[in-house]
Amino acid sequence: MTTLDEIKEAAERVRRIARVTPLVDVSNLAGRQLLLKCESLQPGGAFKIRGAYNMVAQLSADQRRRGVVTYSSGNHGQAMALAARELGAPAVVVMPTTAPEIKVDGARSFGAEVIFAGTTSTERKARAEEEAAERGLTMVPPFDHQWIIAGQGSLGLEILEQCADVATIVVPVGGGGLLAGVAAAVKQSRPSVRVIGVEPSGAAAMKASLDAGHAVTLPTTASIADGLMPVRPGDLTFAHARQFVDGVITVDDDEIVDAVMWLFTKAKIVAEPSGAATVAAALTNKVADDGPVVAIVSGGNISLEKLEELRKLSSAHAH
Repeated sequence: MTTLDEIKEAAERVRRIARVTPLVDVSNLAGRQLLLKCESLQPGGAFKIRGAYNMVAQLSADQRRRGVVTYSSGNHGQAMALAARELGAPAVVVMPTTAPEIKVDGARSFGAEVIFAGTTSTERKARAEEEAAERGLTMVPPFDHQWIIAGQGSLGLEILEQCADVATIVVPVGGGGLLAGVAAAVKQSRPSVRVIGVEPSGAAAMKASLDAGHAVTLPTTASIADGLMPVRPGDLTFAHARQFVDGVITVDDDEIVDAVMWLFTKAKIVAEPSGAATVAAALTNKVADDGPVVAIVSGGNISLEKLEELRKLSSAHAH
């Protein structure tokens, strides 16, 4: 398990590049005690810079000289590319053929070589492992690594500092790196604070795994939240979730779409679907209302075209 000391060291390390993002109180708009942790404002547009930088910064000079590789639906790839650029390492990112253009352009803008492989995390991972073996690159996995988890955990410490009376922290779940890190940080600092994961109902691999008592691989996943679709949680992230997390709930795509639009029109915050899942859970009263709730808005990498598409979807199911 990731220790509190490891998370505190990671927080020091990532301070060089990660912002202390604002905690925005939207209680009046939401009609309940709700604060938004805006990780969408990080360099690269998502929380992922915390874990990626924490890992690349700890590699040896030789590993950095040879370069790093990862597989990602987008945000982790961008974050690793940015971390590698800052630390002087060449970067290769393997992305799905379906990756949003905004995320592909983002990774390239930070100097990464982008390779496309398949549509599932399994296919991306296999290709990234091939590249690592052939080219002597070091793998920087998207979630299932102690250093990645510790880096994401720095976000948990930040929330505790910013909101002394927080009752519940709501965390989006893809592979589980953010959930594992935040839960480890929070439960080892202030065990009374509840940590709840949120997954799309069409990609609820962590919930299925916790219900089964072991990591489960889903046959397929489908969701509008492209960053929350791994078919299986990581072994390490699952172990952390099992030990530290109070529960995982699911939200439907319609609820996610409505949350993206609510954030944009009411809270004036730009979030991608993956980043709005936690807000969807809070707005649909799936999270207990017995004290301040902090919902992590994990990413804001969404194009104007996609936003318009979601606006049409949202108004279509409102009528």
